[in-house]
Amino acid sequence: MNARAGTPELEGFLPLGQAALYILLALAGEERHGYGIMLEAARQSRGKYKPGPGTLYDNLRKLIDQGMIEESRRASPTEDPRRRYYRITAFGRRVLAADVERLEAVVREAKARLRPPSARTI
Repeated sequence: MNARAGTPELEGFLPLGQAALYILLALAGEERHGYGIMLEAARQSRGKYKPGPGTLYDNLRKLIDQGMIEESRRASPTEDPRRRYYRITAFGRRVLAADVERLEAVVREAKARLRPPSARTI
């Protein structure tokens, strides 16, 4: 484990659950409202993960409480003023990066173990 992923500040938050991972990924590129997060999670997972409103908003509240995301206000004259936007925080970006690193290590290990025995180096 590298220094970033192994810091005590991040260890208690890893591994991210599926909902938290997709929410943070959706917000890593831009601020989004709840429905936009749901659409982006479905797009990123190629339709395999579609969080419902209950799951989404429970996880948004949890991520806000943990300091990984925060509410922002992108107001537009044509927009419903009740619509809430969210953005990832610097801390949330560090947690996401550490979990991506962890997942990359898992994938590397899986690929090595799934190779035919003749292709493995001993």
